[in-house]
Amino acid sequence: MASQDKTQEDLHVLLVAFSAQGHINPLLRLGKSLVARGLNVTLATTELVYHRVFKSSTAHADDTVPTSITTNGIEIIFFSDGFGTGQNRGTLDSFMEHIGKFGPVNLSNVIKNHFINTSKKLACIINNPFVPWVADVAASYDIPCACLWIQPCALYAIYYRFYNNLNEFPTLENPSMSVKLPGLPLLQSQDLPSFVLPSNPFGSMPKVLAEMLQHMKKLKWVLANSFYELEKDVIDSMAELCPITTVGPLVPPSLLGEDENEDVGIEMWKPQDSCMEWLSHQPPSSVIYVSFGSLIVFTAKQLESIAKALKNSNKPFLWVIKNKEGEEGVPLPEGFVEESKEQGMVVPWCPQTKVLSHPAIACFLTHCGWNSMLEAITTGTPMIAWPQWTDQPTNAKLISDVFRLGVRLTPGSDGFVATEEVERAFEQVFAAEEFKRNASELKRAARAAVAHGGSSDRNIQSFVDEIISGKLDT
Repeated sequence: MASQDKTQEDLHVLLVAFSAQGHINPLLRLGKSLVARGLNVTLATTELVYHRVFKSSTAHADDTVPTSITTNGIEIIFFSDGFGTGQNRGTLDSFMEHIGKFGPVNLSNVIKNHFINTSKKLACIINNPFVPWVADVAASYDIPCACLWIQPCALYAIYYRFYNNLNEFPTLENPSMSVKLPGLPLLQSQDLPSFVLPSNPFGSMPKVLAEMLQHMKKLKWVLANSFYELEKDVIDSMAELCPITTVGPLVPPSLLGEDENEDVGIEMWKPQDSCMEWLSHQPPSSVIYVSFGSLIVFTAKQLESIAKALKNSNKPFLWVIKNKEGEEGVPLPEGFVEESKEQGMVVPWCPQTKVLSHPAIACFLTHCGWNSMLEAITTGTPMIAWPQWTDQPTNAKLISDVFRLGVRLTPGSDGFVATEEVERAFEQVFAAEEFKRNASELKRAARAAVAHGGSSDRNIQSFVDEIISGKLDT
């Protein structure tokens, strides 16, 4: 037994992601579970993360990036994405092309310098779907590779079937066709991820998804930031085709009833904690929480529509509006903040996990990013879905028709969502006991999944057992 423990202590797992908070944090939280089971864990990410998150807390006053830092038992190594410090990373397509060119070389150097040259046993590499080239780097060193899928398992099933031509999807000739897939309700074109639609303007994302999903033999295991009880039907539908194994929800521990100080996640933007004091003065289950993440930018007209609906609701509200990079102030309707200061609060960023956990929160108007949805699910919060792109339209379908945790806003033919439509959603969510009931049940199921002996806990242990026994590289 002592010999096995010693062998386990010598095994290393390398996590790889680029500089997106929503990509890094699920990996870090999975890494924490691996550390707790006796493995050594390292995260390799781009230097931008060091500059945005860690630079102010280290001794390096200039732009020098340290070889590595260690936080919460996980070593973090930084590699170049091919851009200089402060250099604009351009469009999504140009960034993905750039990191796809420079990432493999720089990651290979990380593996050589930090593992091979130091005789550390690198037993497994875990990437996510948006850095598929990691699997090729792993193969070049004969290191088994796993992928942590960071969207719902429903998206994994859709993309797998789309990129492997297993089902029919909308085309330029038939852009409005509906799609029926095992384990999912009938999907209309507005329910499908934007990357599978003929109207998708981004060339890079379908390319990286296809690179992964058409070459699954490069991966020994696909892990998912979800839990079996949440997506049982679609997970079962993939079991014989190309299985996916749930290890989530990989959310801050405070949302699962654990110590918030145990979280290994990073914050790339400074939250404004003043909203927590404001929330403490609001009645239970009364506040509408509004946040559309860090990337969504609405027109002034659309912001005015939201503002009117919030004001007309006569409910307290907390509205997060992140400024565009390099801009000051928020283009809200003139006088709105002053006129509504007794009713609501507007902040540029907030500690979302604390907000969603607060008893004053009644519902969450969200863009349907998967991390935000999981945080709402684990806090038992009903949702109003306002999807924009990528996986969000399908996530909205899950909220309204599968999980039954809320309603979805319906835009007009021009994409504009009217004030009356937002007001309708507010009224519906506050009136529906079913959403609250379902949210409470899924909150319990999420905690059970990650508790000792739960479905995700067992899956993580099986993964660790395979790494230790060497089965992953057979």
